[in-house]
Amino acid sequence: MSDPYKEAISICKTLMRNGYDAYVVNARMQRLVQDADGLIELDIATDIDFKGLDRLFPTIERSDAVMAFAKLRDDGVLYRFYPTDIENGSHPEECVARVTPRLLQKLQERGEVPHNMACPYIPETEVHTQGFDDLDGGEVKLSGIPDETLKRDYLRAVRAMRFAANYHLPIEPNSWMAILRGARRVLDYVSVSDIMNEWRKVEAENMADFVRLLFDSMILHGLLPEVAALSRVRQRRSDTEWETVFDRTLAVMRHYPEELPFDWLGTLSCLFHDVGKLYTAEFFDDGWTFYQHHRVGAKVTRKILNRLRFSPGEIDLVCHLVRHHRRFSYMLTDRGIRRFKALDEYPRLMEIERAKVKARGGNYTEFNHNMKMLERTDTPEEMLEPLLNGNEIMDFAGLQPGPAVGVIREALLKAQVAGEVTSIPDAVEFVIRYQEREALG
Repeated sequence: MSDPYKEAISICKTLMRNGYDAYVVNARMQRLVQDADGLIELDIATDIDFKGLDRLFPTIERSDAVMAFAKLRDDGVLYRFYPTDIENGSHPEECVARVTPRLLQKLQERGEVPHNMACPYIPETEVHTQGFDDLDGGEVKLSGIPDETLKRDYLRAVRAMRFAANYHLPIEPNSWMAILRGARRVLDYVSVSDIMNEWRKVEAENMADFVRLLFDSMILHGLLPEVAALSRVRQRRSDTEWETVFDRTLAVMRHYPEELPFDWLGTLSCLFHDVGKLYTAEFFDDGWTFYQHHRVGAKVTRKILNRLRFSPGEIDLVCHLVRHHRRFSYMLTDRGIRRFKALDEYPRLMEIERAKVKARGGNYTEFNHNMKMLERTDTPEEMLEPLLNGNEIMDFAGLQPGPAVGVIREALLKAQVAGEVTSIPDAVEFVIRYQEREALG
């Protein structure tokens, strides 16, 4: 009979030549526990599935052994196949299986279970809720020993917070402590792309809660230090109250989807809308100023979103909203409101401002003024000034300078807005008739 270990290596090479990973699980230990006169069994770990194995080895069979998914008998040797670790976010030590349930049983029978093999783990293909107890229990809970479950895939920390935010569930205390202990490793071992793939599954309406959990777990401090630092930047909420820019940011994020639900990128823009305050803060005359924070914030946001690997189109959109988020904050003139309406995405900019008003306590004076001015943008701009100036009104009406000129001017403007006067000849006729009526009255 040929050397079974060399045959096992040959099987692994066949799998690797076909584009898969494969290795013999702890060959030294397998040789140690092998019975001299019994059936020779060897364990192989691989990332191929059963269908793929069946194409390469026609005599392959499904296995009923614990955690093994296939078996192959060849020349008196039984080869068992186990799934290898395929999770990018797992701890480095979890990438190589050192023991299988069969080996563990053999070691127990010999009384030689190594201390580091007390909790054997053979990776399995990750599914949506793998590693979590049923959410019907009313909390988000990592299965088994939370630290060990998290160690197998640190992306589960971010997924736990996604579940908590989307389903409005608390995270079980021991699971939360495991996440806190593993926060640094989440940033060490999980790619930015994988973290953002989880983030994109958070509903816009729940994004503020998700960001709060990222902050509380300290993951946000490594992922978005520019945003986390806003928790140390203070601003006035009122004459007597102070708040952090981070708390205000979360409040804006909560209110924004109330008017534009499901707007994920708009809500993300709210997260960054005040990030420039970190770089522009200056204490003067018993208060903080943040001049040009919107311009600076747009530049910082572009740097952050490039780091998070957003697409160019998404980056341009979010930076545009951050850059112009203050345009609707002041009482705008007719010309100002028209310039605002000419901006791309101006409805989103309006809703960012509405969310800001709600977040700071609800003073709608400027906002309502601008909404009324916005209604006037349907009227052509040339109709928002009288077709005749004061001197012309005096000439056509035969008037001397005085209050009457202003009265006629206002009446002419109202007639233009109403569509009753549309040209200079119409305006001249309107002024003459208006003056004649006033004279007769």
